[in-house]
Amino acid sequence: MYQLILCTCPDLEVADKLAGTLITQKLAACVNILPGVRSVYEWQGEIETAQEHLLLIKSHQDRYAAIEATLKSLHPYQLPEIIAVAIESGSLDYLKWIDSCLGID
Repeated sequence: MYQLILCTCPDLEVADKLAGTLITQKLAACVNILPGVRSVYEWQGEIETAQEHLLLIKSHQDRYAAIEATLKSLHPYQLPEIIAVAIESGSLDYLKWIDSCLGID
């Protein structure tokens, strides 16, 4: 099963570092970095707002545990957003490309 994993980052430097690590370690086939995300959330009883960068991580469910561990170990947030969404369907050629990037036959 393929997954799209979402993770917000405080700035482009962190986003680039996380994306590069995931690709280098063959945990993700592609990571899109979307700048200019404005987040509004409650943290420790207070309403917060932040300008963030959103990572869209394309991978496979068998890589999820390693992706989560990598993000948690490198991310500056105490509690980083890490949410996985199943990819139920997609272009067969693109999904095969994900497999090839991850070394899955």
